[in-house]
Amino acid sequence: MIRIQYLALLLLPLPLQAEPVRDMRAPDPRSAGLAAPDLGATLRDLSGVREAVALPRPAPLQDGLSDAPVSQSDVLRAELRPGWREADGRYMAALHLSMAPHWKTYWRAPGDAGIPPEFDWSGSLNLDKVTIHWPRPDVFDYQGMQTIGYLQEVILPVEITPQDPAQPVALQVEVELGVCNDICMPASLMLHEPLPAQGALDPAISAALARRPMTADEAGVTRLSCVVEDIEDGLRITAELEMPRLSGTETVVMEPAGGVWVSDTREGRVGDALTAVADIVPPRDGTYMFDPSALRLTVLADGRAVEMTGCPLN
Repeated sequence: MIRIQYLALLLLPLPLQAEPVRDMRAPDPRSAGLAAPDLGATLRDLSGVREAVALPRPAPLQDGLSDAPVSQSDVLRAELRPGWREADGRYMAALHLSMAPHWKTYWRAPGDAGIPPEFDWSGSLNLDKVTIHWPRPDVFDYQGMQTIGYLQEVILPVEITPQDPAQPVALQVEVELGVCNDICMPASLMLHEPLPAQGALDPAISAALARRPMTADEAGVTRLSCVVEDIEDGLRITAELEMPRLSGTETVVMEPAGGVWVSDTREGRVGDALTAVADIVPPRDGTYMFDPSALRLTVLADGRAVEMTGCPLN
């Protein structure tokens, strides 16, 4: 692993916001001179009253919202789908989000202008482990800013491992997320769902599972390596891949361990050689340990995605 000591950042004034749009983005620490904020606390502060929305099935939301202030219930519906139980005792449930036309929410790595969702499952009964199986997201460009997420609807399959397979499981999740159209707003959800002893296959959950990214082998990746170099305020990671071109524009997302700020990548391709470069800026206090074996890379393109974890150093 690579160890760097982070000392200080250049302090620059924050830019004035000309648009009447609430800016929910995490600032680039290099331009703002600040450590990345606690987004969960930010969303909780802004959301005011927590709204619990749990419907039997998300109902279609109306287009053409009026000029009146927009509330969470105007643009977002949510439910936990109970799903089924696997032969080995694990459960497959899902979080189903339905948004008004033209509204979107964000992927786990939402881009420099997005809001990552946060989940708290601690109120659940007989819960040992939760794994979210993220369907491949879409890449959006709004006024030159890149965000990554889901437009109008997403079903997030949730794999549940119980503490005691002989006892029932009841899910409770608090979700903090952002939803955006021409404006962005924080949303807070509290959802409850007891899981059935066996349940039945849910075609909607199965379809979401089928939208998972391909593995490196499935995508024909034959080589992956990374080069790490020091920069003034952190590290620069250059990933080099040998893989067939995906359809459309390719976007590479880097997710290192440790919750550090990562820039949008700069991609280049020559034949089967794809190169992606991103900067990592750790918190301004303390020591950051970069672990290349934990670096997750995802290549996104039109209707396709490839995901791999671990990037051997070159």
